[in-house]
Amino acid sequence: MGINLTVNREVLQKNMKKARECGVIIPTIKQLQNPQTIPEAIKERLLATGLWDVDPVNLFRVTWKNEPKEKGGLFGLPNFIELPKALTGVDARIICMTGKWFPTGCHKVGASFGCLIPKLVTGQFDATYHKAVWPSTGNYCRGGAFNSKLLSVDSVAILPEGMSRERFEWLESIAGEIIATPGSESDVKEIFDKTWELRNTRKDVMIFNQFEEMGNHLWHYHVTGSAIAEAFESIKGKNGKLAAVCTLSGSGGSTGCGDFLKEKYPHIKQVVGEALQCSTLLNNGFGEHRIEGIGDKHVPWVHNVKNTDIVVAINDDDSQHLIRMFHEPAGQRYMIDELKVDPEVVGSLGLLGISGVANVLCAIKTAKYYEMTSDDVIATILTDSASMYGSRIAELAEQEGGYTAMKAAHDYALHMLGVGTGNMEELTYYGKKRIHNLKYYTWVEQQGRTADELNALWYDFDGTWGAVHRQADAVDKLIEEFNDGAGVL
Repeated sequence: MGINLTVNREVLQKNMKKARECGVIIPTIKQLQNPQTIPEAIKERLLATGLWDVDPVNLFRVTWKNEPKEKGGLFGLPNFIELPKALTGVDARIICMTGKWFPTGCHKVGASFGCLIPKLVTGQFDATYHKAVWPSTGNYCRGGAFNSKLLSVDSVAILPEGMSRERFEWLESIAGEIIATPGSESDVKEIFDKTWELRNTRKDVMIFNQFEEMGNHLWHYHVTGSAIAEAFESIKGKNGKLAAVCTLSGSGGSTGCGDFLKEKYPHIKQVVGEALQCSTLLNNGFGEHRIEGIGDKHVPWVHNVKNTDIVVAINDDDSQHLIRMFHEPAGQRYMIDELKVDPEVVGSLGLLGISGVANVLCAIKTAKYYEMTSDDVIATILTDSASMYGSRIAELAEQEGGYTAMKAAHDYALHMLGVGTGNMEELTYYGKKRIHNLKYYTWVEQQGRTADELNALWYDFDGTWGAVHRQADAVDKLIEEFNDGAGVL
């Protein structure tokens, strides 16, 4: 039950012709893992291209290894920062993969790339007819609309009306259509309902549901997983061990990196976080929260729950206060003067968006729960940066007034040091199965999957998750054939 790679030759010819006309060359997964293998002609073009430019060559920047600059960057080590004990309050070393240096400032361009490209290079998606529909709670539809634009494909972005103003403003210049659904971050079903409405009323759309498309899992397994491993190996020192990887549930895609890392480092703990105010994995719960970009009230189809060791709920109030502390000048001065955090580290905290702060808190709770030492390294992901949340920070300032050193001290003590080991569950076999079984109510009852497919995800690893992991070479071969047929190189 891997990704469908059945080829429609007639449509494929149309797609290659359009790629030829629009100058599109598609990178392979191996090239996104190791950008040093990208052809020199592509690198020369990148030297004159901005990171967010609507230029097909930016498809080659759908990687963690972009040089951290706004224009003309090439490639190097994976982009990550390490947070010191002076800030986190724990002995364990926390490394954070940074999404800011992807096009659009978010790694979701990778997830959308993984979903769209297999259907494009097989001819299942007709680039001359279909519109690519990107249902999302924010960043995924931005990444999907951007990749669509690079590939000269029409797009439809779907996201809740309550998401940050910055997302909508940017989408207006990129997406062909924007559909705002009722609610906010936690209202995922309303997004799914809209996709069914489009399926039933329009023949010209193809839905790329990140919560369901195994291309999302595939990209994170190979590209994110290998990038985290490389980042860890570069800093581990003599006794370092990769003890845990922490990702918020979200679409479930980034949990795919945990599958990769468990194979390379079998002792690692895979930790999955969510908002306390809507703790679905931990408490079969519901509600609303303010950690933008992570969705909830269901278990994503692409989340391999059997590989999840512990679930952690993060209070959204903690993430809101900390992103303000990281952003406000008084908060930055407090960290430098009172906590003695290196000014360079403080300057890098703008790399954390709201979900990034929540991921760091997830890592801190994990370090405390397992009593980790300075030999233990925890990896986590900063999906996007604070630049996506200027309006949210302004809202907090309006609600709470000016920011002072006293307020920073309060926020640090309560929302960083004060984070404990409550609202966590180390999963037994049946604890994992309980969460897996929740998929039934979304995917079988509502979204057209079968109980046999659901059972296969639990009982048949080799025929499901393993099958997807092995498909990278087949996808790359199809990409190479597509590029040859298009003839742009």
